[in-house]
Amino acid sequence: MSDPHWQALPVPVIVLDARDEVADLNAAAEGFLNRSGRALSGLHLPSLVQIEGGLDVATARVRRQGAPLTLHDTDLRVGPAPAIRCEVHLALNGEDVLLLLSPREIAGRLDRARSSRSAARSAIGMAEMLAHEIKNPLAGITGAAQLLDMNLSEEDRELTDLIVVESRRIVKLLEQVEQFGNLRPPQRRAVNVHDVLDRARRSAMVGFASHMTLREAYDPSLPPVWIDPDQLAQVVLNLLKNAAQVGAQDGRITIRTFYDGTLRVRRADGARAAAPVQVEIADDGPGIAPEIAANLFEPFVSGRENGTGLGLALVAKIVAEHDGLIAVDSVPGRTVFRISLPLAAKDETDKGEG
Repeated sequence: MSDPHWQALPVPVIVLDARDEVADLNAAAEGFLNRSGRALSGLHLPSLVQIEGGLDVATARVRRQGAPLTLHDTDLRVGPAPAIRCEVHLALNGEDVLLLLSPREIAGRLDRARSSRSAARSAIGMAEMLAHEIKNPLAGITGAAQLLDMNLSEEDRELTDLIVVESRRIVKLLEQVEQFGNLRPPQRRAVNVHDVLDRARRSAMVGFASHMTLREAYDPSLPPVWIDPDQLAQVVLNLLKNAAQVGAQDGRITIRTFYDGTLRVRRADGARAAAPVQVEIADDGPGIAPEIAANLFEPFVSGRENGTGLGLALVAKIVAEHDGLIAVDSVPGRTVFRISLPLAAKDETDKGEG
């Protein structure tokens, strides 16, 4: 499929199959869309890229007429980002459609994309090295906790059990980092979301959020969700840690759950699906600076002086891979992250209870 001529072009080029799904693309398109080729492969592109009149209408016209099409100075929008003016060229490539984009100020965007990819490679390389160095002492910590457990009271054993469980979870994360930073696909099953939230809350209370009050506001009637519990715990711990880092002494973090049957999200395959189970993590900190709020889930965007900007990008990636949605609403004195999750099917729920 790959053609070395268009692969080397400095402007975004995307190959769409008969269903308008991404079949191939060049490096410039990865930078322009701010996603890897792996993440874009098979994605229904008209669900991500909007143009005047509709991208699906334009590709259908090219196929029907068997002739190239150029849309001059047209508005193009990628996801929720602001529209930009762009030349859009479409042509048949066998049974596929070749889509070539010529955005204004493309050079600046490509420079930023190259810089981000270079920074990402450096960050992953450093993370791999740290993962290798951390795993050995972590094994020692786990072993020491298990030895302590033999001579402790029942109440204190809760803490050593927590050390062992969280240490093993960290080892799993480090093993994923060693695989070039690629997060494994979620191992989803029917889960009571409150079990995951309680595990994360307890870990936060004896660690990074010990200076704050963590409050629960759970809806006990919520049905099971279809998630990977370890990955959701990673998401919640990340959000709790962010809240704790900006929170004052005796500040408050509230974890709330509720049901919203009206909410639907667009999955990676373009289909719309329900995500009615809502998890909110709210804090009473200073809020998020307006200049970064719109790009908060992008890599290397951080509101902290020494922040890497990778934590929330990973959170967004995990939630998206669960066919969920994450959003944030922030004003001074109140920041709320909301995660929307899909339900487990009835047969999967029965398996989980069996």
